[in-house]
Amino acid sequence: MAAARARRGARLSAAAALALALLALALLALATGRGGGGEGQPGSPPPPPLPLPPGLREELRQRRRDLRRLAAAGGGGEAAAAAAGGLGCGDLSLATGVSVLGWGFTKVVARAALAGGGAVALKSVHGAGREVRQCVQRYGAPAGCRRLAACKLLKEVTLLQRLQHPGIVQLHGQCYDNSGDPEIGVTAMLELGSPLEMIQLLQTPWEERFKICLSLVKLLFYLAHSPLGSIVLLDFQPRQFVMVDGNLKVTDMDDASTEELSCKEDNDCTLDFPTKSFPLKCSVVGKCEGINEKKNLFNAYRYFFTYLLPHSAPPALRPFLSDILNATGDLRYGINETLKAFEKVLHLYKSGLYLQKRPLHLKDYISLKGFRTVEGEDYKCWPSYSHLGCLLSVHSAEEAAAICNSQSQCQSFIVTQQRTWTGRPLASFRSSPTDLIPDANAVVYIKRSASSGERL
Repeated sequence: MAAARARRGARLSAAAALALALLALALLALATGRGGGGEGQPGSPPPPPLPLPPGLREELRQRRRDLRRLAAAGGGGEAAAAAAGGLGCGDLSLATGVSVLGWGFTKVVARAALAGGGAVALKSVHGAGREVRQCVQRYGAPAGCRRLAACKLLKEVTLLQRLQHPGIVQLHGQCYDNSGDPEIGVTAMLELGSPLEMIQLLQTPWEERFKICLSLVKLLFYLAHSPLGSIVLLDFQPRQFVMVDGNLKVTDMDDASTEELSCKEDNDCTLDFPTKSFPLKCSVVGKCEGINEKKNLFNAYRYFFTYLLPHSAPPALRPFLSDILNATGDLRYGINETLKAFEKVLHLYKSGLYLQKRPLHLKDYISLKGFRTVEGEDYKCWPSYSHLGCLLSVHSAEEAAAICNSQSQCQSFIVTQQRTWTGRPLASFRSSPTDLIPDANAVVYIKRSASSGERL
């Protein structure tokens, strides 16, 4: 099994091949019975602790303290119980088709097919990762450094057990290899997603980009009011997110923190970013008020909102979007106000209220009921839901008529039965009013100027 996986990984870089080999060895150990069957927290007592340098012992102590605090935190019992009843070591030992997806500072991520069908993402400690390497350079204790890195993965597992939200990747289960140090031999089995590609997102229709931003705002609202308290994503980058069935989800939680910065005075509470700084208040309990919430929100503004919100938005909605960008960019809004502003834009968009006081264009078209245009390649528009032609989201035939009038190539359109996530129909715009076929459920709208010159 390990040899076959090594052949598949021959085209990978040395770091990826090493990570894949380590993961394959772990799976082989489980399959041959050397790994324990622990499905929950490690059950067997750890081996006698090796002598570690004082600095490494202190770092381990702090991370274990954080783990105990999270494990004891209330409000997540049902979620933790559900996660504990998921996949375990037996499922992992039967997994096939393991391939490395990527690796980071601390962990390596692989894809695996489950024996019962479906696929999961596997996360384990990256023994050759930068965190372990730098730790070994400092302390010269490889086993202790792997244990230190494993604490971050254990922290992520604990957080995912207690946090349940559509914007957080789902934990399907975990396995602890009790053949060695159970604290090191942990593998998390997670919902599988695809990497977030910002350049591709910029080429998608505005409605889909707004959905991404709205999903992110709802996630940040949840994190600000989570059962564990206000949570900040310390490593807030687009690469920490994935797409699952068209939905944005955060997949990396090991750098999340429930601690808010301690302070003695307001001067201790400056929130610094590369281009801006924000003075915050020191509360009577000695914590910087709202610092976690505001840090998440400004990162959402600079990494997501500025790129995804304004471009190709409906003109009538642009003033509302500008207000959101200005208020989050200056942190005048908190997450509560930001969510309300997004929901207002969504209501205007879904209801069609943003189209009020616009001239009527549908009178310039004749309608042919019981017909539709032949599907096929036609003129392109941006951003379209189809690469074969111009397929756009509309509220009504009236809005579709206005769009057709604004495009010189458009001579006809049909409002299809397809719906976007908001429930709005998609309209297909065509450069010719001919090539019609019968369809009892369809209506073709043709420009009067085109119909007078064409034989229908």
